[in-house]
Amino acid sequence: MRFRSALGVLVLALVIAGCRTAPITNVDDAVIPTVAGKTLTQEQVRSAIIRGGGALGWQMKDEGPDKLVATLLIRTHTAVVDIPYSTTSYSIKYRSSINLDESGGKIHSNYNGWIQNLQKSINTQLSVP
Repeated sequence: MRFRSALGVLVLALVIAGCRTAPITNVDDAVIPTVAGKTLTQEQVRSAIIRGGGALGWQMKDEGPDKLVATLLIRTHTAVVDIPYSTTSYSIKYRSSINLDESGGKIHSNYNGWIQNLQKSINTQLSVP
């Protein structure tokens, strides 16, 4: 009986810990590196962002000549971000979400991990000559 009580408390603690919120992470003007001393073209930047996001399951859609909208669907959760870009920088900006407890500039902490992973993946693709 004691074991069940302890197990119940542990499960409850894990559930509560899993429901954390944190300030929304945005990426502002991340610098695009030059590859072999050359600046990438607008199309090369666009393609690198699409490849980087696609590798992680983000669905990319063009929204104007210098902007992509990326959507990530994970189980019952949805995150949508704007990704404006140029030949020198890009940003990842929160747009909307479903089931991520967004309120008052805070959101489920998993969202921030998804954004960090997206940025890393985009940076990897931008580095490929």
